[in-house]
Amino acid sequence: MGLEADEKAMGPSSAEMNGNGVSDNGNTVGTVTDLTALTTLGYTPELKRNRSLYTLLFQTLAIAAIPYGEGGPLISAIYGGGQLSIFLGWIVVLILDECVALSLAELASRYPTSAGPYYWSFQIAKNHKTVLSFITGWIWLIGNWTITLSVNFGFAALLTATVAIYHPDFAPTAWQSLLIFYLICICAFLICAFCNKFLPMVDTICAAWTAVSIFIILVALSAKADVGRHSASYTLGHYDTSLSGWGGFTFFIGLLPAAYTFSAIGMIASMAEEVSSPATVVPKALALCVPVGGIAGLFFIIPICATMPPLEEIILAPSGQALPYIFHMVMGTPGGGLGLTFLVLGVTAFCSISITVAASRCTWAFARDQAIPGSKLFGTVNHSLGVPVNALGLVTIVQMLLGLINLGSTSAFTAFVSVGVIGLAVSYAIPIAISLLWDRRVAVNSAKWNVGNLVGTIANVVALCWITFEVVLFSMPTVLPVTSISMNYASVVLVGFGVLAGAWYGIYARKVYKGPPASDGLS
Repeated sequence: MGLEADEKAMGPSSAEMNGNGVSDNGNTVGTVTDLTALTTLGYTPELKRNRSLYTLLFQTLAIAAIPYGEGGPLISAIYGGGQLSIFLGWIVVLILDECVALSLAELASRYPTSAGPYYWSFQIAKNHKTVLSFITGWIWLIGNWTITLSVNFGFAALLTATVAIYHPDFAPTAWQSLLIFYLICICAFLICAFCNKFLPMVDTICAAWTAVSIFIILVALSAKADVGRHSASYTLGHYDTSLSGWGGFTFFIGLLPAAYTFSAIGMIASMAEEVSSPATVVPKALALCVPVGGIAGLFFIIPICATMPPLEEIILAPSGQALPYIFHMVMGTPGGGLGLTFLVLGVTAFCSISITVAASRCTWAFARDQAIPGSKLFGTVNHSLGVPVNALGLVTIVQMLLGLINLGSTSAFTAFVSVGVIGLAVSYAIPIAISLLWDRRVAVNSAKWNVGNLVGTIANVVALCWITFEVVLFSMPTVLPVTSISMNYASVVLVGFGVLAGAWYGIYARKVYKGPPASDGLS
């Protein structure tokens, strides 16, 4: 939708909407209160509100995907020193990311719309609103696209590593990996496009699957421990700085998996127009995700730390995937390793679906404000399916095109994982920083859900410090000395995306993009 103050911006008319918030075409778009709240923010209700606090929290946890989020990039924590980085690093990141979650939750309560961070930046800023909003939006969009890409390609890598449990010499070609990745992207598209009404149930099943998986992995590893059990001090405190080459900085390299796990929780803000009472439900889901997921994660990482084989062996794992190798070695048989890896693959499949949904809503929201090429096409909703199918298709196509880069340079492609985390983190930081600079008491203290000025200010400052460090951390190579393969090209890729976005703004977008609809938010 554009910025014109036409009747569409006022929401459905009484002729189109009955008292329960159901339009004549049968799509439930919310209660009268929900509709009024969204039209107050300047948008026409178009999506079905079929999610509750629990299903939204489950979707957030599905996006975090604890066993995959921590287990997929676990090799980084091995280079980062092993057990100490895994265990203590997990706790440190939980505290820091909860500050980020609380900061985002307050903003999401004041401005509960799928537009997310770029909408927040526009409303809070006193000067340069349009430019700040455009910058935030494109960084947010790039983060959404590339983090979704990283999940789906990571899924493909995990599948090939699973095959290596039975066939240790199996090394997929770049084309084989690409085709597996394409299959995953297409399956995610089809499920997200045609099964929208079932997705809240899918997220609920994911929560149950994750809980059961963590419990089974805990019991199986603890009982079998084929390579032996470590002492408590070794399990929680072993620290080897010799593998990464970073010396005393090695511990921070080990934070990468935990930071990656919770990097995308802010994407849930894009689901605000599909949940009832979003001003309270969205912030609660954000605030609960880190502690709930963090506690569950401890039951996943501690048995791994207690039973894992020597670090020097793990870094040689097929496809750079430490988790299947650890499962295989600890269980002592290929079948045992496959059984546990299958549980993680299930979690990853759910994550692929949930994060694709969130990325499509972000794309759709940005398009309806005329901020991307083809806005009229990608800013529409297919009302028969209740889904922004065109935006969903764009997310899928962008992933598949970027996947081609892996054919030319695996190291350049790996940078997209880091770009996803950096892009999301920076898009979080901009509205948080603006709210601090231009009086957060006005920006968020009047929101229906907030943590108060003192706690909120502390959370904001900690969040900004952590994001600053996180950007540096995800721009660094994991291992020294740096080679053409181990080089981290994340900063180059991010700057490249930024140049393209800037060119688009200078050539065309500045003429049509006036920012999202102006609003004082909800209080």
